[in-house]
Amino acid sequence: MQPQADPFIVPACHEQIKLLYQDEHILLINKPARLLSLSGKHPLNKDSVHYRLVQDFPTATLVHRLDFGTSGIMLVALNKEVNGLLTKQFQARSTNKTYTALLYGHVPKDEGFIDYPLAKDRPNFPLQKICHEEGKSALTNYQVVEKLVSPNITRVIFKPVSGRTHQLRIHSQALGHPILGCDLYASDEAFFMADRLMLHATSLEFDHPVSGERINGPCPCPF
Repeated sequence: MQPQADPFIVPACHEQIKLLYQDEHILLINKPARLLSLSGKHPLNKDSVHYRLVQDFPTATLVHRLDFGTSGIMLVALNKEVNGLLTKQFQARSTNKTYTALLYGHVPKDEGFIDYPLAKDRPNFPLQKICHEEGKSALTNYQVVEKLVSPNITRVIFKPVSGRTHQLRIHSQALGHPILGCDLYASDEAFFMADRLMLHATSLEFDHPVSGERINGPCPCPF
C-alpha cells in the first residue's frame, strides 16, 4: 500500500474578521483573505470564519461561502429559521453580488458576458473545468473599471448570475486574463504578480429575512 500524501495545511491567518453590520437576526462581515469559510477535516485546519464567529455568536451559521483566498462581504444567519429564509434567496438567485478583481493583461472589451458551464475536474480535486457536456450553467457579467500599465493589468467588476465553485477564476482564465495571485488557474507569471488572490467581494444585496427591507451591504476593496 502506498503512503497517503500529506494533507494540505492552510497557513495561519492573522487578520481579524471585521463586523460590518449586526442585528438580532444576521451579521454582515468582511472576511480576510487566506481564511477558510468552514473548518477543514484536519485538526490543523480548524481556524475558519465559522469557528471564530461561534466563539461570540454560538448560533451563527454561514449562508454562503467565499474561497479561502477571496476576501470580502459574507452574510451570516443567527438562527436556523433565518438561515433557511436566506438560503432560499440564494437558491432563487434574488441576491446580487459584486466582486472586484485584478486581471492579468488588458481585457479588450469594456464589458461583456461570460457563459461557460462548469463541472468538477475529477480526479484533480479541488479543480473545476469548463464542460459543455456535463457542466452546470455558469454566467458572469463583467465591466472594466480601469487598465493599468507597468505592469499591464485590468481592474474589473464581476457580477456573477450563478455561484459555481471557482466560477470567477475559471471565467477569467477563459477570457485569457486570469486573476492575479490565483494558485489554481493562473499562469506562473500572473500568479507571482500578487501576494494574494486579487479577488474581493465588494457588495451583497438581499432582502432582510424578517423586515423584508432590501439591503445593499458594501465592503470596500483593499487593493
